[in-house]
Amino acid sequence: MRGPHNIWRLIRTLATLERTGGIGVVLDAFRAPPRIRFVARVLGWPFKWLGLKGDPALPSATRALTALGPAYIKFGQILSTRPDIVGEEMATQLKYLQDKLPPFDTLTAKRMIEAELEIPVDQVFSEFSEPVAAASIAQVHRARLAETGQLVAVKVLRPGIEKAFRKDIDAFYLAAGLIETIAPFSRRLRPTDVIAHFEGVVMGELDLRLESAAAAEFAANTAQDAGITVPQPVWEYSGRSVMTLGWAEGIGLADTAALDAAGHDRKLLGARVLSLFLSHALRDGFFHADMHQGNLKVAANGDLILYDFGIMGRLDEYTRRVYAEILIGFIRRDYRRVAEVHFEAGYVPADRDIDEFARALRVVGEPIFGMDATRISMARLLAYLFEVTERFGMQTRTELILLQRTMVVVEGVARTLDPHINIWQVARPVVEGYITRNVGPRALLRDLVRTAQVLGRFGPRLPAMMEAALIRQSQPAPAPVPRRTHPVLWMALGGALSLGAAALGILLGAG
Repeated sequence: MRGPHNIWRLIRTLATLERTGGIGVVLDAFRAPPRIRFVARVLGWPFKWLGLKGDPALPSATRALTALGPAYIKFGQILSTRPDIVGEEMATQLKYLQDKLPPFDTLTAKRMIEAELEIPVDQVFSEFSEPVAAASIAQVHRARLAETGQLVAVKVLRPGIEKAFRKDIDAFYLAAGLIETIAPFSRRLRPTDVIAHFEGVVMGELDLRLESAAAAEFAANTAQDAGITVPQPVWEYSGRSVMTLGWAEGIGLADTAALDAAGHDRKLLGARVLSLFLSHALRDGFFHADMHQGNLKVAANGDLILYDFGIMGRLDEYTRRVYAEILIGFIRRDYRRVAEVHFEAGYVPADRDIDEFARALRVVGEPIFGMDATRISMARLLAYLFEVTERFGMQTRTELILLQRTMVVVEGVARTLDPHINIWQVARPVVEGYITRNVGPRALLRDLVRTAQVLGRFGPRLPAMMEAALIRQSQPAPAPVPRRTHPVLWMALGGALSLGAAALGILLGAG
């Protein structure tokens, strides 16, 4: 339940960071300015005794996040992929959060499976292991189907996880409201909307039936992609709190020493992670949105194996085109075009200076070109990008939050595999291929065909719609209300005229 009582949760967060020693590590990692450091320590130190103790065997930041709960662990998982932002030491500490969290006991997992499937576990599985991986929301067991002998992975939600997440999210809502009240300039970033988006994503992740559907759709989309393996769900033995899918063996991407020992080309893997993500986001509009190392492995044949489909992202076709044009503009160093796309899409208010915005974008893009990746400070670039968005009044686009977050994580994973990777060189062929297929005459013709198909579905209704519109048009309207033709009729007639004009142009061009 949301309300002021969540102040206790926020105080305990700072107190826990103070008690575990994590507050200094976190402030240093983010290069927090002196004023922020002072406020954080003043608010945290007096309540230190109220903080959670956590596991003393863990490093300070990891200890604090695991003690605070699943939502904080999710945040730590993201940071673990960005050593260029939080530093190598902290990123290494946080990798523990990806799949090495303390599991719950196997007997509890079996009871949950039996309650969900309404079948004794021994009748379904001839073998059932202890947990092989445990993350913030669920843990995984290796099992064998009694009926077919197929090896499978059985994912089981943690007991009480929904209640725990709800408690954290309610506190986040309060924090967002306080930030908007205390710092009105932050409203353009829409903190409350961001939390609402996060809530929707998390609540979807807590229903494993939706994850099974996402895994099946993602597997279908990537069936023809080279170098990727997606385990298929076993629907008969999946439900809200349990998911069964095919077993896929591999080496975790976080274990670079094992990858080297097995002879895998880490540079190739880094490029593959990035290019596959871009391909799925642009081509399919449906992408894996939780691509940290804990959800990625490499098979013996070099294929990239993806796990955990609880957080998936979707982009409509228009947003994909905007995103692709922004990327290709950066790749070609055409900052004027990047600025134009932002204005055309409404991401920047129309009253701002487009040339000034283009110059600001050049400051973001130019340091990346011609410079070794290890010398690029993503923390500084992100800080400057934040300044740019504030100066030009750009609001947070909640529909792009998942895409932006995933891009940050994917780039971090790629840099872990290959510190010298040039993300623009890897991205160029994927983005240019998408642009060729979806921006230009070919795309225009395809859009016109789709428009005709939509209008065709309304064909049988057009005469009745026109008759009804004409009848309304012939009836005098009340004085204050001007007469107007039915908007659907204008849309239909306008679409038909546009199609006719386009068809005539194509015929004339062909002649």
